[in-house]
Amino acid sequence: MAIREIRVVPDPVLRTPCDEIKEITPAVRRLVDDLLETVDDPGRAGLSANQIGVSLRAFSYNIDGKIGYILNPVIEETSGEQYGDEGCLSVPGLWYKTRRADYARVRGIDLDGKEVVLEGHGLMGRMLQHECDHLDGHVYLDRLEKEERRAALRYMRNR
Repeated sequence: MAIREIRVVPDPVLRTPCDEIKEITPAVRRLVDDLLETVDDPGRAGLSANQIGVSLRAFSYNIDGKIGYILNPVIEETSGEQYGDEGCLSVPGLWYKTRRADYARVRGIDLDGKEVVLEGHGLMGRMLQHECDHLDGHVYLDRLEKEERRAALRYMRNR
């Protein structure tokens, strides 16, 4: 297990859709260990594999003291709406109000190939959508209103 370095925008791995995990190999098991160890830090709600440089569909989460992971997650359902502050480890120092569904349900598998369903409202719903966006090659800045997105990109260019 290792705490891995977080990739930051504009690293191209963050803009590349991740590949489905077709086989649970020792490398996939190590990836999950690293995701779990790296997300286990106060203030970290979720961490996708591409944020640590691995283009596979996997993420870990740390919500309300519960730490876990999911492989090959797919959003099955969303409902409602929330508009609140969102940040990202790959976009350090920036927090912007972001529109998301209030509720999200994601289906995937665990390391034994068994089905896993994660769901929740509020922060859990936001995290599920945020991490699935990462795995599809998107960062939360893509969801910002036009003017906020411009300001965020300007800030990132000038830091």
